[in-house]
Amino acid sequence: MADLTDLTLAEARDGLRRKAFSAREITQAHIAAVEAARPLNAFITETPERALAMAAASDARLARGEALPLDGMPLAIKDLFCTEGVETTAASRILGGFKPPYESTVTAKLWAAGAAMLGKTNLDEFAMGSSNMTSARGPVESPWRRPGDNRPLVPGGSSGGSAAAVAARAALAAIGTDTGGSIRQPASFCGIVGLKPTYGRCSRWGIVAFASSLDQAGPMTRSVRDAAMMLQAMAGYDPRDSTSAPVAVPDFEAALTGDIRGLRIGIPREYRVDGMPAEIEALWQRGIDWVREAGAEIVEISLKLTKYALPTYYIIAPAEASANLARYDGVRFGLRVPGATLDEMYENTRGEGFGAEVRRRVLIGTYVLSAGYYDAYYLKAQRVRSLIAQDFTQAFERCDAILTPTAPSAAFPIGERMDDPIAMYLNDVFTVPVNLAGLPGISVPAGLSGDGLPLGLHVIGRAFDEETVLRVGEVIESAAAFTAKPQFTAGAAP
Repeated sequence: MADLTDLTLAEARDGLRRKAFSAREITQAHIAAVEAARPLNAFITETPERALAMAAASDARLARGEALPLDGMPLAIKDLFCTEGVETTAASRILGGFKPPYESTVTAKLWAAGAAMLGKTNLDEFAMGSSNMTSARGPVESPWRRPGDNRPLVPGGSSGGSAAAVAARAALAAIGTDTGGSIRQPASFCGIVGLKPTYGRCSRWGIVAFASSLDQAGPMTRSVRDAAMMLQAMAGYDPRDSTSAPVAVPDFEAALTGDIRGLRIGIPREYRVDGMPAEIEALWQRGIDWVREAGAEIVEISLKLTKYALPTYYIIAPAEASANLARYDGVRFGLRVPGATLDEMYENTRGEGFGAEVRRRVLIGTYVLSAGYYDAYYLKAQRVRSLIAQDFTQAFERCDAILTPTAPSAAFPIGERMDDPIAMYLNDVFTVPVNLAGLPGISVPAGLSGDGLPLGLHVIGRAFDEETVLRVGEVIESAAAFTAKPQFTAGAAP
């Protein structure tokens, strides 16, 4: 069954329709892989019975010749998506035992397309982090190791459990959320593809909120084609989400023509940040050469406000988090820690229920929203955000897509940067501007570091132009020919 866990989504789809194997067989192979991957702590909740029941329904449809787009595809779901009757914790103590009575729109769309749920993946608590170290359920380990160095590495965050599961062959694909890079950065660290769609392309209804104006669901896969297949099923207008965009969903897979001749690819001069490792710069240059050789025109552009993106993000995101997390008070659902008074119960519940990083961001957010500081911090940050979006609008007058590195480094050992939150926040330096502007971006594995760890390249597109992003991403994927596998591969485990 090991071979079944090494397939891409597209290969699995073709094999199922040729009847080379059944949905039950591929699901059983992945259930075994999930069990073998437990040392990575990638899953919070496993749902093997549900996966097999969904596979049985897929086999029945396949036998009738009525296959759905994702029939028989076993997927991993970030534990930030509400799943009806299945515990949804956001990797926080405060939501322990919460079983939603409803299904998120994105997961409902995946089930309607025939996919099966293997389980819920681990994450940074409430999606706040870049390392998957802040989970109340313990850190996730990357399936990768540096040669000759067995220290466990971070998988990136916050969607680190999803990234680790896909890289370790414990799921054909997974979904995550991206607020400041939380799909793309772990994709880069784990050597997989991560796509953040345009804000509003996928519904946020039923996703536990972190920062409502920034959060966006997206796919995490082992190929660009797989990302197109997943996005096809996930996207679409949802009247229950006021930020959902009423725009048509194109055929994303049809956009993968392999032809980028005549496209203008922008290279932002401001992304050459101080202290960036030479190997990141070299990888970026290889990416530039690849797209030029494929017939694209290279255009130098300026995104002059890039240096303000991180401070802007770390005012806006905590501010929205402090408002969104006010609902977790011990009254309606989740953890309740008694106190002598109502206020004391609130304090006890939130003090014990939230981890250190969540408390830090709630305090920052409450501070910048307070009466004396709202204008000085939050309002100013919103103005800068608008200027950052204008930067991108002006840049796209000169180019069709933008190419940058995904992250300023490869994965680092677990615990290495936990005592320096600023260094941790800098992991998102290349990805945060895209969220502030609401644009689509994809990370594609493009090479290995000097330590033998994955590095990604990042393609940014115009709003609702995921087709160009995917097309350029596939050309980079083809040129990079990234075939390296992590040292831990669950499908090959005994």
